[in-house]
Amino acid sequence: MDLELSPRHLEFRDECRSWLAANKPARPLRSMDTAAGFEEHREWERVLFDGGWSVPGWPASYGGRDCDLIEWLIYEEEYWLSGAPGRVSANGVSLLAPTIFNFGTQAQQDHFLPKMASGEHIWAQGWSEPGAGSDLAAIATRAIRDGDHYVLNGQKTWCSRGAFADWIFCIVRTDPEAERHAGLTYLLVPADAPGLERRPIGRLDGEPGFAELFFDDCRVRVDNVLGEEGQGWAVAMAAAGSERGLNLRSPGRFMAAAERLTELVRTLRAEQREIDPRRRDEVTDAWIRAQAYRWQTYATAARLMDGAELGSEASLMKVFWSELDLELHATALRLLGDRGELAAGAPDAVDGGRWLDGYVFALSGPIYAGTNEIQRNIIAERVLGLPRR
Repeated sequence: MDLELSPRHLEFRDECRSWLAANKPARPLRSMDTAAGFEEHREWERVLFDGGWSVPGWPASYGGRDCDLIEWLIYEEEYWLSGAPGRVSANGVSLLAPTIFNFGTQAQQDHFLPKMASGEHIWAQGWSEPGAGSDLAAIATRAIRDGDHYVLNGQKTWCSRGAFADWIFCIVRTDPEAERHAGLTYLLVPADAPGLERRPIGRLDGEPGFAELFFDDCRVRVDNVLGEEGQGWAVAMAAAGSERGLNLRSPGRFMAAAERLTELVRTLRAEQREIDPRRRDEVTDAWIRAQAYRWQTYATAARLMDGAELGSEASLMKVFWSELDLELHATALRLLGDRGELAAGAPDAVDGGRWLDGYVFALSGPIYAGTNEIQRNIIAERVLGLPRR
């Protein structure tokens, strides 16, 4: 792999960097896990879309720029390094969209993708259930066909963006007699569908980052099936690869955190605070790991552009980025000592309390997108070829 960016890529990087510098919000947006903040982030999605920077890797016909994977990775780096807001549309543009491109009908692509790119439709993920988390084959929510509709009954939980989203992509069981992976169907559900009740779930900070969904004879049109009836497991595994691999957690996110970490060291030195040598080693290690993830991802992108498939190697990426994210933030809190416990709004909070907020969120990384214990099993069996015990 050539580690030098081509003149074309450098020109693309400079264009992206200039646009973000000129257009990113002048002040931090409120949390997207509040009603007001959610709408502020939706407005930002529209600004990105109007500027042609919402989905640069998509075809131009759907609002993209026809960028290749290398250009997309460059864009992600510039986006996160610029300090632009988090993407409230991530569930849609990063997880659902690749699945719609692969499995959706032309009518579904034409209807859903432009609204997703512009922020008109924000999507929530409705997979987990009280009895089915990492084990998606245990999905129990039923969808029984009744003419041109499915009638849904059951419950989803830990629905990301579920409190305020416009649509939800769900896995449901359309054949109750089928075992495990069989009989599952991937269904796109409008959040205002009759018979669907949403109950926000408050986090430790009190914000409703998730929601429970209750389906009580909820009717959803049959043409909202993504793929075919009974094909839900295959569709879900394709989406899970996007969630664990390149799409949801690009290296730019962690490179930006590593840069902030080194800036924190400079700030503490300017304040003439003594820094334990062990902490300096931890900062160095975290920065190196962020760079290693960057180059590994570029190498993976180059292979994919040559026709390779990601497959189960996505689990390797998921374990690495989730543990890297946690360590980056834990290192910052160890550097800050007592001040690391100050939440946003506290008078002496460093960097607006972002390190503590980021750490609390990073704690969930080894759990969502399939627990790291499950990912290590996948790596052992499907990547390394080790036998089951």
